[in-house]
Amino acid sequence: MKIALLHYSSPPVVGGVESVLAHHAILMTRAGHQVTIFTGRGESFDPRISMETLPLLGSRHPDVLSVKKELDQGRRTAAFDALRERIKSQLSAALNGFDVLFAHNVASLHKNLPLTAALFELYPGTDFPKLILWHHDLAWTTPRYENEMHPGYPWDCLRDRWEGAEHVVISELRRLEFSSLTGIPQEVLHVIPNGVDMDSFLKLEPKTIQLRDKLNLLQADPLMLLPVRLTTRKNIELALYILAALRKQMPHAMLLVTGPEGPHNPGNAAYKQTLLQLRDSLELRGAAHFLAEVTAEFLPDSVISDFYRLSDLLLFPSREEGFGIPMIEAAFSRMPVFCSDITVLQELGNGDVTYFSPDADPVSVAEQIAGRLNGEPTLRWARRAKQTYPWNSIYFDLIEPLIKERRRSDEQGNPKN
Repeated sequence: MKIALLHYSSPPVVGGVESVLAHHAILMTRAGHQVTIFTGRGESFDPRISMETLPLLGSRHPDVLSVKKELDQGRRTAAFDALRERIKSQLSAALNGFDVLFAHNVASLHKNLPLTAALFELYPGTDFPKLILWHHDLAWTTPRYENEMHPGYPWDCLRDRWEGAEHVVISELRRLEFSSLTGIPQEVLHVIPNGVDMDSFLKLEPKTIQLRDKLNLLQADPLMLLPVRLTTRKNIELALYILAALRKQMPHAMLLVTGPEGPHNPGNAAYKQTLLQLRDSLELRGAAHFLAEVTAEFLPDSVISDFYRLSDLLLFPSREEGFGIPMIEAAFSRMPVFCSDITVLQELGNGDVTYFSPDADPVSVAEQIAGRLNGEPTLRWARRAKQTYPWNSIYFDLIEPLIKERRRSDEQGNPKN
């Protein structure tokens, strides 16, 4: 679809809404949409995304500031009307041919009321794009703006229902506030939170992202990491039994075994096949992942480090170790560790990790894992944030369905309201 995004400013102008706008534009473009940003101030930040700078859309244009000074004092003058008409003319021409317009804060904040009023008068037109209003801030409910809000037009545009438009708020708090302000039922409002670009924040390698997406690891809750080669002393079969038991309590649990077959013992190939057969017999296909089954490439330390940052815990059930480097790597990654109670791992972890026997009942270990993950607030919050707030998840779960709903409406010939 041909999508327009509208805000007073966009990157490189620094701000929360500007950042959200940029992420939305990038995600929509990756999903195959043709995206243009309309803004008062900004510069191109992605060659795939068109940028149309119309200075009158901004909040700092001299004409806008002059009118705002009058409006803040409760005076609507001829200068306001003239500026609104200029903006209407520009917007009408600029938005011709677009399918959807996402307008951020324009219908709820008073930084450019002539723009708000222009959009308010334009959007009911039959040739105007379907309008989705994204409300980050609400001027009418913010105490610091109390003296700048006045009854009547154009201030009332900021608490109008905008019949026929879709409304998006960024939190449950905003949903309650906006519903109380406008009288729109809460269930009609879409709550779509802001997010974080996980790949950028964690500085993930391209190979990590490729493997993560191929294996759907972001769906894991929790993701257990077992960074070992496929050798019998690593006791990987116990990890599979633990996973099977854990999934009865936490049905989205996954296990990631990163290593290839051990290089020195020909019997390791047979061990690998035994593990794969056990996985399938436990009905863990899609939940227990062996990277050796997915790629024959050498995975550098940087990729393995990424998997520590993506995972929720280290599971290390070895029967024999000379040292136990994964324990230290897990510590550097601030991950909880669940490991066998062999001597060398006891030396490393002391009382700061959770131990179990290499011959432990898998159900008891699963209970240890679930108890700790669900009992520590930081671990609970980390898992929930990873599930809920990556931009990719927000886009495909919440934003793209909103766009598709608009497309279905067009195909069915329904009016905008």
